[in-house]
Amino acid sequence: MNLWQAIVEALESLYSNKLRSFLTILGIVIGVGAVIAMMAVGAGAQETITGSISGIGSNLLFVIRGNPTVELTRIEPLTSEDAEAFLDQFQAPSVAGVAPVVNGSLVVSTAGESTRTTVYGVTPAYQQIRNYGLTEGVFISEEQLLGRSSVALIGPDTAEKLFGRREGLVGETLRIEGQPFRVIGLLETKGGSSFGSQDDLLIIPLSTAQARLIRHPDNRLDMILVQVISPELTTQATEEIAQILRSRHRARIGQDDFTIFSQDDFVDLAKTITGVLTIFLGGIAGISLLVGGIGIMNIMLVSVTERTREIGLRKALGARKKDILIQFLTESSLLSLFGGIIGIGLGWLISYVVGRIAVANNTPFTPQVSLDAILLATLFSTAVGLFFGLYPANRAANLEPVEALRHE
Repeated sequence: MNLWQAIVEALESLYSNKLRSFLTILGIVIGVGAVIAMMAVGAGAQETITGSISGIGSNLLFVIRGNPTVELTRIEPLTSEDAEAFLDQFQAPSVAGVAPVVNGSLVVSTAGESTRTTVYGVTPAYQQIRNYGLTEGVFISEEQLLGRSSVALIGPDTAEKLFGRREGLVGETLRIEGQPFRVIGLLETKGGSSFGSQDDLLIIPLSTAQARLIRHPDNRLDMILVQVISPELTTQATEEIAQILRSRHRARIGQDDFTIFSQDDFVDLAKTITGVLTIFLGGIAGISLLVGGIGIMNIMLVSVTERTREIGLRKALGARKKDILIQFLTESSLLSLFGGIIGIGLGWLISYVVGRIAVANNTPFTPQVSLDAILLATLFSTAVGLFFGLYPANRAANLEPVEALRHE
């Protein structure tokens, strides 16, 4: 028996039991569809998170107070003087820019609306370092920083909550913890990130925040953002900043009271988390494929029992063990292959629906259906068909002709 003949006979057998074949294929369809959809969701989540981290800025280092890996008796605060020291080209030639930051969750209100949002106190350098664009207005100036001006830039989501619109806001007045501030600019949409929404925020001068709203002890900073000249100099810049802080804080060897993260650290962490999540979701979906494979084995065993006399007759007429084996393996493989092809379409459809739901909820998330996921799911479904079809096929091939012909 050649392969083409085996395929034709397998199709005829499957067609003669349409309902049974459909129900068997359905298990594979659900399994393959689930695998593709879960892997697409995982890949989309990874792309969204890494894209959001990249959107924070370019070549950034994040310097924060404290060091969770070391037990410290005293932790020096990060100060504006520390940030200024990073700009010393003799001590830190790899540094392109520095932006000290304080932030807090504060109540912001207008005449008719009120909300709680994150308020950032920053310097003019923050705009370039964080890569913030404006749809209208201007960013904070040096004069406003020195004068502790009551001015604010508003994120698009915050603008929607407070004013019900995202344009024509320059000159409007809002209150932060009851204190009036004049809107001087509207920030461009950046979307969400692993750090929370980048569109639901207010930005005010650092000096204003420290003097009137976010009063930390020792006038300390929450974070210092450092922009490196190029990605290749990230490691060098990290060491330069560490040496400056060790000197200024008089930290002993191995007792750093600060932590420095790079964007690559966050990206690697995000990829690790989403990678594990994708494997976990794919594994759960893969279980349904195994269930579908067990369904194939069950149906093929029933088919062998029902066709025992047919098998005996064929063997009596000269069919070899290999011919019977090929026929039943072909049937099980076709069941899984058809299920895999339909499952690919189902997986793509589920991914598309998830993406549309995300768009409808203003979530910047798009599932990524990759060729690798399609090939993996197809090969796995075919392998499942072969594996779970092997036992029934082997059982059929080993039937004795005389005993098979006596079967009722």
